[in-house]
Amino acid sequence: MTDRTGRKICFEASDAPDAQEARAALARRYGQAHAAEADVIVALGGDGFMLSTLFATQHLDKPVYGMNRGTVGFLMNTYSADGLSDRLGAAEEATLNPLCMNAVCVGGEKVSALAINEVSLYRGGAQAAKLRISIDGRVRMDELVCDGALVATPAGSTAYNYSAHGPILPIGAEVLALTPVAAFRPRRWRGALLPKVAHVRFDVLEPKKRPVSAVADSRDAKNVVTVEVWSDETIRHRILFDPGHGLEERLIREQFA
Repeated sequence: MTDRTGRKICFEASDAPDAQEARAALARRYGQAHAAEADVIVALGGDGFMLSTLFATQHLDKPVYGMNRGTVGFLMNTYSADGLSDRLGAAEEATLNPLCMNAVCVGGEKVSALAINEVSLYRGGAQAAKLRISIDGRVRMDELVCDGALVATPAGSTAYNYSAHGPILPIGAEVLALTPVAAFRPRRWRGALLPKVAHVRFDVLEPKKRPVSAVADSRDAKNVVTVEVWSDETIRHRILFDPGHGLEERLIREQFA
């Protein structure tokens, strides 16, 4: 089935009852296509479900339009069952490149994952973490004593990065934010802005005494010894927003809230 414009829509929903009910109602009204055959994918849930939908469908190169049926909806549009065909036709598209994370754990296990928002490291024990930071193969900080650190994209700069007092980045900025979490030494270090093409490496000092975990959006790696992070421009996520409510506008609005 298709909507009245002939557009094939695939509705995906989180496990939340509101999202499941919305999916059933919208599928009856606008038709339901398989993701591989759809012109657009509509994700119903919160930001977490939006991220999982983007990763699950990235091989299809389909635009994803989110409607908020969850608790957090920075990446989502307002939910309404009416006028969906017109909203999809007028939607603005933003293209995002994710971060890649390669982590090596104490036991030699390797964990690779993608992140649209950020890759974060955080201490796993009572003692502060000790990290060595290298950029493009050059050591830039011999030792950062902290609760953690993260690398954030512009799209993720209003999430954990902002809570850690990192900068909000314009969506079109070709930069990444490197932000410490509760830095103890150097005490006044507030982080750095890096070119989007930068390759960041964290080496965990004293990993057995001071364990550290790494998280790429929702994928985690325990007891890491090294974590490498970089932006992969060969992978793209296409997100649709209602006119005037795209990522650029939302990022600006966050700074005046």
